[in-house]
Amino acid sequence: MRDQAFFCFPFWSKLLHMSRKCGVDLSMEIMEVDCNQGESTIPPFEEDCVELGDVKDMRLEAEAVVNDVLFAVAEMFVSQKLDNALDVAYINVETREGNRYCLELTEAGLRVVGYAFDQVDDSLSTQYHETVYSLLDSLSPGYREAFGNALLQRLERLKQNGQ
Repeated sequence: MRDQAFFCFPFWSKLLHMSRKCGVDLSMEIMEVDCNQGESTIPPFEEDCVELGDVKDMRLEAEAVVNDVLFAVAEMFVSQKLDNALDVAYINVETREGNRYCLELTEAGLRVVGYAFDQVDDSLSTQYHETVYSLLDSLSPGYREAFGNALLQRLERLKQNGQ
């Protein structure tokens, strides 16, 4: 699973980043993704929307992650106390159930590294998740409910608009 997350997370992360850059909201479209390492299904984008480069700033990615799911948690923000860097960022999240976590965001994905804000417990060896949606889905029934309700509302709006 970790190898799978390593290959899949950067693609979806870049896809979400490009969607925001191009004015397309995909945050409600992708909740959890099954990836095959040999699979390459890259959707076509206008060339000026594609951002090239091997180095991804995890601090910027962390801000994007927070903005994508803030509606479905009690509190979420990028840590200002922990050392965020180009290759790692830390996100504090409080679920709707009141549980607090410190998340680590790297190229490998997201994982829980602490059970309090701004806390990193090096003895934890938690699973990496490809997406923030998958991670929160495993931690919080309240997140699942909020996400499902938001998706239903969006589908209702599409139905009302005749699409």
